[in-house]
Amino acid sequence: MGTSLGNFLAKGNVACDLVTRNARHVAALKASGARAFLPQEMEGEYDVVFLATKQRENPAIARFLAPFLGENGALVTVQNGLPEEGLAEVFGRDRVYGATLGWGAQLESPGVVKLTSEGKPSVALGAYGKGEKLEKIAALFDPAVFDVRVGDLAEIRFAKLVFNASLSTLSAISGLSYGELSKKHAKLAILLIREVLCVAEVYGCKRLYQNGHEVKKLFKGPFARLILPVAMKKHANIRSGMLRDLEAGRRCDVDYVAGAVVKAGRARGMETPLLARAVALVHDIENGLAEIAPESLGLIGA
Repeated sequence: MGTSLGNFLAKGNVACDLVTRNARHVAALKASGARAFLPQEMEGEYDVVFLATKQRENPAIARFLAPFLGENGALVTVQNGLPEEGLAEVFGRDRVYGATLGWGAQLESPGVVKLTSEGKPSVALGAYGKGEKLEKIAALFDPAVFDVRVGDLAEIRFAKLVFNASLSTLSAISGLSYGELSKKHAKLAILLIREVLCVAEVYGCKRLYQNGHEVKKLFKGPFARLILPVAMKKHANIRSGMLRDLEAGRRCDVDYVAGAVVKAGRARGMETPLLARAVALVHDIENGLAEIAPESLGLIGA
């Protein structure tokens, strides 16, 4: 996602460096003319840093990045979930911003990233603190390239979690794409979506816009199961990044996505039993106690 974001920013004439620990990816990007670096090659200070790494290592990554972010710089996390609180412990609330990216991408080979969704890329941006640089950050997203929306960060985060915590988690468990899940397992997906919506409500979220639609109205009504396949049409081919981690034998970020909703709900006295069971099932897969298969969805027990 970071590589695709950098590519889109460059199309809007924003000068940016791509930084990753993937040495082969860096070498291939450099060969194609991109400004790509390994972390140990970073120098100087940046006005804005977009963070697209896995959240599992956020504390260490934040401490590493701190010297490279200018005193008046902004850290913009484009990670899924609710990562801002932890990052603010290193950078301070007022230097932390959050954004959600409305497209899918995956690394095909070193230097080659494939988009897995259709349409114009969209970005929703909000501030964790005072937001003094919010307008300047928003201006980096050329409207000829991006659809950009600036709004309340909690609403932006939960709007994305509606799908990340439900469909991404179910994709990791089943191996299915968003399109397959929305057609064959819509009932289960809607139940998880509604748990996310309930947690969003206790955090005061009034409007949850995603891809131009108010998701609360779409998925709390009687026609939610019919609407879901239509809503996922542009993203039908997406398979969860957590699925790719599991297939590669790596631990995934489920605790920072669906798990973040479970934790946030409990902090306000609200239980999310289906999401909690889905998170536990992903950990069973990590530990070799369950398989990635459509049949495994039945273990959630909805």
